[in-house]
Amino acid sequence: MARVKAMPGGAAAAEAENYRPELITDEEPRYLRRQRPLEIRRKKFGGRNWPLYRRVAGYSVLAVVGFAAVWVAADFLLHSPKMLLLNNDQIEVANNHIVTRDAVLQQFARDHRHSVLSVPLDARRSELEQLPWVETATVQRILPNRLRVELVERTPIAFLRVGNELALVDTQGVILDRPEGEELHFPIVTGISEDLPREQREKRMQIYQEFIKDIDLVRPGSSDRVSEIELANPKDLRVVMTGLGSTNSVPGIRDEADKQAVTVHFGAGEFTGKYRMLVENFAQWQASAGRVRSIDLQYARQVVINPDATAAVSLARTK
Repeated sequence: MARVKAMPGGAAAAEAENYRPELITDEEPRYLRRQRPLEIRRKKFGGRNWPLYRRVAGYSVLAVVGFAAVWVAADFLLHSPKMLLLNNDQIEVANNHIVTRDAVLQQFARDHRHSVLSVPLDARRSELEQLPWVETATVQRILPNRLRVELVERTPIAFLRVGNELALVDTQGVILDRPEGEELHFPIVTGISEDLPREQREKRMQIYQEFIKDIDLVRPGSSDRVSEIELANPKDLRVVMTGLGSTNSVPGIRDEADKQAVTVHFGAGEFTGKYRMLVENFAQWQASAGRVRSIDLQYARQVVINPDATAAVSLARTK
């Protein structure tokens, strides 16, 4: 336990004198309370900001004026009588031969009394291309109030036997109605119908085109002697031809051999070589077999000849 030593009264007074606050105040650090920083308030609309305010106001006025101008222009273009499609004379149709003008105009019936700017060009083009004879179509606006339609019509390359009727078919296998008053001269194809997928029809018509091109390379004008082509089996192209035994080379003059129709099985390809062999040897085969009914060229090493009689004669393939 600590002991406190008593001091005489004089000594205590002297000690107290030594620790008087006024004597030690200057030697101790002073601690001052931190003062809050003064806030300097600036005027919101001071003179230095006027250029900015003027720019903002100018842009705002320009925006309002521009919006108003666009609204007025749009209202004029969409509702002005000068922009309306009022009659069919304002629609120009070009390059149509088979497709009638009325069939084209029907696609724009709903656009009458509307601005030409509101006509959906892509939709009308698509609708025009649904017409059977239209391959591609182009629709253009001609301001202020006209439309121009340009067509590319389909090109038929053969007649198609459909039951007892003859239709037409183009390179893509699209089946077309026969137009009235048109003089057309094509071979007849069979083995294609609407039930066959479009891709299959197109592939078979490609075989037809290849054959026609190849035989014309061997002897120009040979495609004119093709009467009918059977496309039901792509692996065996069957062709009915006339005039294989003809010796008359004068166009327009036919001899008796032109009337004879012969069915030839050309298989699935190599039409040039097979047709060349056919025309070079047909007279010999006919002399050996008599009147020929059909010839089979599918096999690599032999030719099968069927005369009008029931028996079949096989001959070695000639070189």
